[in-house]
Amino acid sequence: QVQLLESGGGLVQPGGSLRLSCAASGSIFSINTMGWYRQAPGKERELVAQITRDDRTNYADSVKGRFTISRDNARNTSYLQMNSLKPEDTAIYYCTADGIISGTRAAPFGRWGQGIQVTVSS
Repeated sequence: QVQLLESGGGLVQPGGSLRLSCAASGSIFSINTMGWYRQAPGKERELVAQITRDDRTNYADSVKGRFTISRDNARNTSYLQMNSLKPEDTAIYYCTADGIISGTRAAPFGRWGQGIQVTVSS
């Protein structure tokens, strides 16, 4: 069983910064891609950023230059550094991870975290 736990959300003023963390735990052999999605009220879920094991990254156009995704493979953790936050960044943020579980039966996994609230407001 693989679990993802997000942390670091909260309320911040426009122009401020937050850093989200996503810690993966459980029977993990390896993690391939880690990412962050978000969903605002009344909007569909959208990709924010992704990072591969070899550190290739993808970003939504709306966050390029403001957000940075990174990962610590030793800790099975991804991070989303969010700078110059805008009210339109307000959403529930979900982390994702896919890879291979450990144990006697090899199998792929794909998981979502439970989501954390980020609110940008004055």
